[in-house]
Amino acid sequence: MADLPVHVLMDPPQYRLQGVESAAAAQARTVDLSALSLPTDTPDDLLLRLLASPNISSRAAVFRQYDQHVGANTVVSPGRADAAVLRLPGTRRAIAVTADGNGRYCHLDPYVGGAIAVAEACRNLSCVGAEPVAITNCLNFANPERPEVYHQLEQAIRGMAAACDALGVPVVSGNVSLYNETSGQGVYPTPVIGALGILEDAATHCTSAFTNEGDVVVLLGAAKVDGDPSSLAGSELMAMVQERVAGQPALDLDLEGRLQRLCRRAIAGGVVRGAHDCSEGGLAVALAECAILGGVGVSLDASALADAGERWDAALFGEAQSRVVVALSPDRVASLEALAAEERVPYVALGRTQGGRVTVPGLIDLPVAALDDAWRSGLDQATAGP
Repeated sequence: MADLPVHVLMDPPQYRLQGVESAAAAQARTVDLSALSLPTDTPDDLLLRLLASPNISSRAAVFRQYDQHVGANTVVSPGRADAAVLRLPGTRRAIAVTADGNGRYCHLDPYVGGAIAVAEACRNLSCVGAEPVAITNCLNFANPERPEVYHQLEQAIRGMAAACDALGVPVVSGNVSLYNETSGQGVYPTPVIGALGILEDAATHCTSAFTNEGDVVVLLGAAKVDGDPSSLAGSELMAMVQERVAGQPALDLDLEGRLQRLCRRAIAGGVVRGAHDCSEGGLAVALAECAILGGVGVSLDASALADAGERWDAALFGEAQSRVVVALSPDRVASLEALAAEERVPYVALGRTQGGRVTVPGLIDLPVAALDDAWRSGLDQATAGP
């Protein structure tokens, strides 16, 4: 405990350095992703590999070590949705909490990557129906005394600030973890965002699971599922198959704000039954995770990927931002269309939930049980000793 003037805490020494962008990162951004060859593995095999990858597979091996239901206030447990939901005793309200971050995006473009980290954390909250109200952060970077690392740190913070301003979410706390490197080789610049949201009525929460057969599945945030190779920038697929990190990540903050508002309104009004954001692994992984969590499969219409062209890899596994998969009863489609028109958010109907398989005509046909096994065992296998 101490009694001291506040300026001692609020006026620390400041080190203003001159950042210089990494030449390697700048070059990686200019790679023509349309020139990349298609993967030689089948879409089925790629989906299973992605679900088992350390960045996508189930985190149950971590969170099952703690009693998530202590205090009996947990409404949505970890792993059931994009954020956990906990009721506030004595009220109808609940809080939602999540954490997110992607070092590959920041490596390629720290400004856009910082903005994406904030946007996705807030999107996770919106997908359970919560309005984002605050974020915290842990900024994991290498040695900031090196000009290229200082550039990453400075630009990532600027990108985070832009996203916070656009989404109306303040930063209430944070910390840094710097000098993370070995033999001069630093970690990817990785701002990890913790986000807090509020649900006015805990009963209106949403999960990611497909729970009903015959529901209509819609992708919000895009007018079509195309094969634009630029969506592979910094993607899990490229890192896994091409063993490289390249391309220019992109984020439309105006669309992001409208998409999240639409998602919250649709959940609060009981229009949608499930919502899950498209992030690592793209659309195919998002659909598989929804099927795994609910035990109900999904069949995409043949027309859903009519605009994909030859680039099925980008259509299925591209990581374009500001997209959310929702499931809803057929009699609520008109209500969702009206809300989307009000918020000026594009959307495309994908197909319907049914049976025990995830099928994309001509590309993917896998039983939910096989997807579940790959997803649930991936982290354990990745961390298993020799």
